[in-house]
Amino acid sequence: MKTRFAIPATLLLSLAAPALQAQIPVPPPNAAADTIRKYQSPPQQPKQPFLKSKLFKATVVPAVLIGYGISTINDNGFYSSYDARRDILKTFPGFHTKADDYLQFVPYLELGATVLAGVESRNDQLNLLLVIAKSEAIMLGTVYALKTSTDILRPDGSANNAFPSGHTAQAFLAASIVHTELRDKSQWYGIGAYTIASSVGALRMLNNRHWQSDVFAGAGIGILSAHLAYLTHRNRWGRKPIARDVGLQPFWSPASGAGLTFRWQPKH
Repeated sequence: MKTRFAIPATLLLSLAAPALQAQIPVPPPNAAADTIRKYQSPPQQPKQPFLKSKLFKATVVPAVLIGYGISTINDNGFYSSYDARRDILKTFPGFHTKADDYLQFVPYLELGATVLAGVESRNDQLNLLLVIAKSEAIMLGTVYALKTSTDILRPDGSANNAFPSGHTAQAFLAASIVHTELRDKSQWYGIGAYTIASSVGALRMLNNRHWQSDVFAGAGIGILSAHLAYLTHRNRWGRKPIARDVGLQPFWSPASGAGLTFRWQPKH
């Protein structure tokens, strides 16, 4: 006679529980929600040294030019404005030309020609015009204020508004904009523009219209005006130019002949 033993199911489960717990991973308890750090200020970035800041890079060259110009006013400096005028009159007696009246705007013509030729500038056309307008306003206001306040006689004795040279300021302002807008394409654009601007300053002295001090200060003011315009410009009108969304394309077909198709690409 065989004897059968009935093992309760609860006993089997109690014996198998350690093995099941070892095989089935137990999820970790939920971490407490972080409600403190979200109110903390983000870590501040280390402050950039002044010598590497945009303000220093934008003002160092103009400051040197303006400072040198001021240091040579009249008979001051190791090579004064009087010394420069004496050597110019001795080397180029009776020199006269009106080329400087036109050359001061040639860098702008260079910029316009390259843009029309398809060379992409740093800014779109609208922002470029805004930068030019702001630069011109800064330059013209500064030059006018200094001319009327310093009251320095021109070397030819024609007027008491010699300092600084407005022609030179205009030429170097335009050259600085050309350099900034096209330097990523080629440095030669800026080199050509600054060469033209330098020739304007030289011709103002050769024409006996300005002192050495006027020319150097004018160059510094022109460059500084352009740099300040870029520093204060944040592309508030930075929408894509309309030419990228709207366009006209010529077409021809035997049925209708030649014509133009209007293309409009809406923004997504």
